[in-house]
Amino acid sequence: MTNEQPPLVHVDDLSFAEQSHGDSFQARIASIASLIGGRKLGYRLVEVPPGKRAWPFHHHYVNEEMFFILEGEGELRHGQGRHPIRAGHVIAAPPGDADQAHQLINTGSQTLRYLAVSTMEQPDVFGYPDSDKFGVFVGAAPGGPRSSRQFEFFGRKSSELDYWEGE
Repeated sequence: MTNEQPPLVHVDDLSFAEQSHGDSFQARIASIASLIGGRKLGYRLVEVPPGKRAWPFHHHYVNEEMFFILEGEGELRHGQGRHPIRAGHVIAAPPGDADQAHQLINTGSQTLRYLAVSTMEQPDVFGYPDSDKFGVFVGAAPGGPRSSRQFEFFGRKSSELDYWEGE
């Protein structure tokens, strides 16, 4: 008989980390995958207060995400569209260009609570259409431990260099 951790956890036993930025972004996030032995998928429980969003409008070129709305209501920004969401909705965010950009916004009066699931492939490259920037993670996919990243960069295409510049 082994003393290894069983592949399950109850949501009441999760530890949440708080994140916020400016007036628009605020969330409580609990990582789940590492607690239950997940290897190829990342799972998080996300709680967003009314009027806020957890992350900027973005898309991934490599990783796919899925969101299952557990409680509350809000709005999904997806590509050029906006769609009302509520408990019970399942949302796909496949990899791709800005047409696959997505963001969940709590437009309701209660906490928006959802399960976020994603592939954990790396390196990943992601874009932010609202601010015209991009990011790259190598060593750990978005949602993975920041301490495992060997390279992380955010920039704008406007600062692009020619391949041979400086050589």
